[in-house]
Amino acid sequence: MNHLTPLFPGVFTDDRPIIIAGPCSAETEEQTLCTAQALAQSGIRVFRAGVWKPRTKPGAFEGVGAKALEWLVKVRENTGMAVACEVATAEHTRLALETGIDALWLGARTSANPFAVQEIADTLKGSDVAVMVKNPVSPDLELWIGALQRIYNAGIRRIAAVHRGFPSYGAHVYRNQPQWNIPIELRLRYPHLPVIVDPSHIGGRRSLIAPLSQQALDMGFAGLMIESHCAPEEALSDSAQQLTPHALSSMLQSLEVRPRREETDTLDSLRRQIDDIDAELLDVLARRMEISRVIGKYKSEHRLPVVQPARYNDVISDRVAQGLALGMDERFLRTLLLAIHDESVRQQLSE
Repeated sequence: MNHLTPLFPGVFTDDRPIIIAGPCSAETEEQTLCTAQALAQSGIRVFRAGVWKPRTKPGAFEGVGAKALEWLVKVRENTGMAVACEVATAEHTRLALETGIDALWLGARTSANPFAVQEIADTLKGSDVAVMVKNPVSPDLELWIGALQRIYNAGIRRIAAVHRGFPSYGAHVYRNQPQWNIPIELRLRYPHLPVIVDPSHIGGRRSLIAPLSQQALDMGFAGLMIESHCAPEEALSDSAQQLTPHALSSMLQSLEVRPRREETDTLDSLRRQIDDIDAELLDVLARRMEISRVIGKYKSEHRLPVVQPARYNDVISDRVAQGLALGMDERFLRTLLLAIHDESVRQQLSE
């Protein structure tokens, strides 16, 4: 992917981030046009809206389908904005191309399926549409790259990746964990590939969109894809993560776009990876201590000793062996595991 052309020629300059905004779903013609007009007045140049919505469970709002493509055409005619929608099948792609949609994106569920991606890529052959590929639902960089390569091999040269985070089990601060190391590695491998960040899907809450957006810009990513709805509280999908056009405009004005510093970009990226991994470590440790407290309560109720030497020895031996196999230092492993064990005992005694 070394011969790419600008995603939206003449729309964005190299020193300004790509900004793509619009509702999670195009629900009605009125809602779509109302949102688009407000965003256009705020200076947004590319409008996004879901036409087909692959939902986790049946019964949820799955989009209005092909008729919404005509609403997007009206958005372009009325505002001059380029328009984009998600496609998940070859038929979606064919209909979007026939309607003249300017840009398409493949969602996380689609990019995880090489068969679906290849069918879409085959349908794209001969077109000059812009295509954005979101990361797959699993944190698999090679799978993401494979999806991008399939689109590239179809002759598409206006390509971007979209980082929307990765789902994980349990309660977390973010709806989808950023795992910044993965898009950073993608950017290091393909420096000419624009990587756009989707803070709406990473955060899952309006309050998290601004700090995530600033973090993405600080890390030098190419731009942002943000969900905006004229009446978010009435949205039929992902209500909690959508901003009003006015709120989006205010947020964008508050962001600081810092000049790129080529000599420090790599170091900054590596430090961001450390920050992200540290956050994951703390999250894992917190969950481990939570389980320790549950164990402490069980031991107390059943009059069992808190410290059980045989179990301790087995755990230490097993974890040290795992760490050694990963190339870690034995002395460091024993120091770390002892500290974790001591805190686990303290947590159990507190119950």
